[in-house]
Amino acid sequence: MTRTGSLAGFLSALPVVHVEAGLRSGNLHSPFPEEAHRRMITQVSALHLAPTRLAEANLRKDGLTGEAIMVTGNTVIDAVVLAGRSPAVARDPLVRKTEELGAPLVVVTAHRWENWGAPIRRICRAVAELSRRHRELIFLVAAHMNPVVHSTVETALRGLPNVLLPGPVAYDPFSRLLSRARLVITDSGGIQEEAAAFGLPVLVTRENTERAERLQQRVARLVGTQEIDIVAAAEDELAREHRDTGDYDQPRAYPNPYGDGRAGERCAAVCGWLLGHADRPSEWQPAELADAHA
Repeated sequence: MTRTGSLAGFLSALPVVHVEAGLRSGNLHSPFPEEAHRRMITQVSALHLAPTRLAEANLRKDGLTGEAIMVTGNTVIDAVVLAGRSPAVARDPLVRKTEELGAPLVVVTAHRWENWGAPIRRICRAVAELSRRHRELIFLVAAHMNPVVHSTVETALRGLPNVLLPGPVAYDPFSRLLSRARLVITDSGGIQEEAAAFGLPVLVTRENTERAERLQQRVARLVGTQEIDIVAAAEDELAREHRDTGDYDQPRAYPNPYGDGRAGERCAAVCGWLLGHADRPSEWQPAELADAHA
């Protein structure tokens, strides 16, 4: 839809503004089809709203210059923080159940088509092994609505006492669950950013990612889909959290490279500037990426 909308705007001689511009994995086929769509949209856009300095650098490598680029932060950070604070979320049955159980959460998602079949089965085997090793934790596996994914996850993990299989979870309660998690295991690009809003370490079950900022912080790790690698990385991360805090009650505070919750304001303001109705606003100035595991 995003690619279609940008093409419609271009063919209608309307200025196209690309939010979340400049994300690149470097592999045209992964993530598929997002990497290709983002590159196509760059070619027809009048204004590129880069969420981070790294995204800005990618756009400049594509030959873009001057005021065509503005760093805004990512609107997903605005959304996830707002959603997690919604008073109605506290009444959600899944949120209430996890809060009543009281145990620390590990949130797991898997849905990318690259991982369908054997890779998702391996991810599930890794989660099953971790659940047996860590009875003190709850593993919440939010299975995608696609039946290919959902059936694989249900078959592999059904019946494990500390694994919850709620199926697809709506955005607002999922945001609250993320805010209570201690570790995220995911192949989702968006969740890599959403986890950053709550300072969470992330194991990325992919071979590459277009969200490299937290890799630079060494808070996120690319672990692929081999069971042994996922288990080893999770054990290392859980041990690190336990060593640093003494328990699982308080996650470490990592700087968020993706936004400060005001990206939407900046996007709206710079669109006003593009249309000649306002002065150009100031860009987001993210803090320097720190070695969070130093």
